[in-house]
Amino acid sequence: MDAAVIIAGAGPAGLMLAGELRLAGVGVIVLERLAERTGESRGLGFTARTMEVFDQRGLLPRFGDIETSALGHFGGIPLDFGLLEGAWKAAKTVPQGVTEARLEEWAADLGADIRRGHELLALREDADGVEVEVRGPEGPRPLRAAYLVGCDGGRSTVRKAAGFAFPGTEATLEMFLADVKGLDLEPRMIGEKLPGGMVMVAKLPGGITRIIAGEYGTTPRRRPAPPAYEEVAAVWRRLTGGDITHGEPVWLSAFGDAARQASEYRRGRVLLAGDSAHIHLPAGGQGMNTSIQDSVNLGWKLAAVINGWAGPGLLDTYHSERHPVGERLLMNTRAQGLLLLSGPEVQPLREVLAELVGFEEVNRHLAGMVSGLLITYDVGAGTNPLLGKRMPHLELVGERAKSSSTELLHPGRGVLLDLADNARLRERAAPWSAHVDIVTAQPHAVPEDSALHGTSAVLIRPDGHVAWAAPGSCHDLPMALTRWFGTPRAGRVF
Repeated sequence: MDAAVIIAGAGPAGLMLAGELRLAGVGVIVLERLAERTGESRGLGFTARTMEVFDQRGLLPRFGDIETSALGHFGGIPLDFGLLEGAWKAAKTVPQGVTEARLEEWAADLGADIRRGHELLALREDADGVEVEVRGPEGPRPLRAAYLVGCDGGRSTVRKAAGFAFPGTEATLEMFLADVKGLDLEPRMIGEKLPGGMVMVAKLPGGITRIIAGEYGTTPRRRPAPPAYEEVAAVWRRLTGGDITHGEPVWLSAFGDAARQASEYRRGRVLLAGDSAHIHLPAGGQGMNTSIQDSVNLGWKLAAVINGWAGPGLLDTYHSERHPVGERLLMNTRAQGLLLLSGPEVQPLREVLAELVGFEEVNRHLAGMVSGLLITYDVGAGTNPLLGKRMPHLELVGERAKSSSTELLHPGRGVLLDLADNARLRERAAPWSAHVDIVTAQPHAVPEDSALHGTSAVLIRPDGHVAWAAPGSCHDLPMALTRWFGTPRAGRVF
């Protein structure tokens, strides 16, 4: 074996997965067709959930000062994300190129073998692993690993070569994206509907203005090259009456509203994550963020199987948990596309939805959908409101020093958080200590309206979701520990 895992693609999903695997000591090779990063930034900013995920791995300091906001939208209808419980707001203007650079540094620091200028051409799976044919600077050569993960984008070679079905809908329109220097335009962060179409404007670092523009009724084209800036400027003039021809284009792209999802995220030893598994209209900045969260869900599970303390059933939960998330992603981005990119015939629907958003519960539901903060996994029955949900940030005071539930997740391990100094609880969990950190601490403060109020202990998975909580979980603690962290070698304690 050349590595335990080969990852195709060094975008956000592939680099995040590489870092997650290295945290668990798994050898990984990342193959990237491009010799250097392009600096292009299709994604822009982080949702609140991705901010949490990065915080759980101690990654946020790598990004420096980040501008955040509690304001967002659903199909151009304003939402208040401040209604959601969380330590972080969304980051608005971090270009994807910066995100990729920071994640690549992190993964490399952890020992990931990142090979740029290496393109995966073909693959062959057998009972013991996957062999891939790779073309690099020194010519073609085979590589072999126990598992292969396709993080190689919407036109994924891995997905096609492994025979994954990719059903969905074709694009029905075309839009333009342009990063331009030398423009002085008013920001239109949530978009503005105009008689002929829709435009968005965002200010990026370095004096760059991002423009997105789309006309109603355009026919999508399969372009062999990016659009000319003159074409983008002409669309801008027709929609707004403004002149941007004096701008200096940095990067241009055209995209559509195709919506497709792989029918399965795993076929034997080949898995998909990110855009390889789902493509959609980039509404609400969800694509890159969902891709990163795919990798955080997959990484610890794949590592557990490779390291021998979990069976393939744990790896199966990657599909069962993330495929429904992808389905809802396609649903809500298609709905947003109808609201943003349809003509006056949808205006009554927009007005009704804008009125409904005035109700706090509707606002909270839509904000939770777009941000990813309300994602819930099936971890077993129970009445505790935390079960299956993300663990909220909780300030802690322990025997040695202050900490937090977020900081405890930095190593990428499971955490059993004993909030009631329960010696019997810790004794029962001790056989799993090779994979779960057992921590006794007191919460600094828990508001009465928090889901944590009255909770005495939580078992937190490495991805930050609560697998068990007391009181209120129908599974007892050893059952939950076995399900998510395997059968302990030292034997069970009851």
